[in-house]
Amino acid sequence: MKDLASYVRRPIAALGRRVLGTITGVSTSHPVIALTFDDGPHPQFTPMMLEVLKRHRARATFFMLGEYARKYPGIVESVARDGHAIGNHSWDHPSFPVISSKERRRQIRTCGQALVPYGNRIFRPPFGHQTLRTRFDVLLLGYRVITWDVAADDWHDHDARWIAERVGQQAKPGSIILFHDALASVLEERHESREQTLEAVNMLLQNLGDRFRFVTVPELLRHGRPQRVNWQRQEQIEVLNRFRKPGEKTR
Repeated sequence: MKDLASYVRRPIAALGRRVLGTITGVSTSHPVIALTFDDGPHPQFTPMMLEVLKRHRARATFFMLGEYARKYPGIVESVARDGHAIGNHSWDHPSFPVISSKERRRQIRTCGQALVPYGNRIFRPPFGHQTLRTRFDVLLLGYRVITWDVAADDWHDHDARWIAERVGQQAKPGSIILFHDALASVLEERHESREQTLEAVNMLLQNLGDRFRFVTVPELLRHGRPQRVNWQRQEQIEVLNRFRKPGEKTR
């Protein structure tokens, strides 16, 4: 009986990952990688990042916040005009599990409106925080959730060489790499400058440019089978406690 239960659970779990799983990369033999940038657009650093990408003929995906996109529509247009993809990162970057379902949907819709006509139907949850309930809200609005399998950790006290080497060692065909062209979290105000990220991306493209082609997330998804995982993990639930008010439950 125990073996039968295990036999039944496996396909159910696989179906759950296929329907609700978060895309972290692509299984492919093609030498393609997707660079992604969160929390912009920034009036200073996003245009500088566009110049770095243009210099190396690289394409990327920018997961933008609606409040900044509405404030800097010219930069949004520049990102799209340069051939990069634009994704939804919420209106103003709350942790989705600690706000209501109604507010989650409002966050996604208002950001989507600010990104018209350049936004793609891809969504990255702020901080990477999500639960099954938040995933249902995103799914109902017709978005695919995109996270990453390589994090640059460019919001900490690391120099450009450390960041570039870390990413270079972990990147593989089909990887989705997390960078930031801005930082929305008030917890990271002292790291507002993106100079180290700009330098690290330039170094990374120099080091890997002869081995990989850097493409947008929508293009990457056409190169192989999306890798989906159950993104909600215990360590993430523990992180949520920092954002939750006393007595508030994860939703």
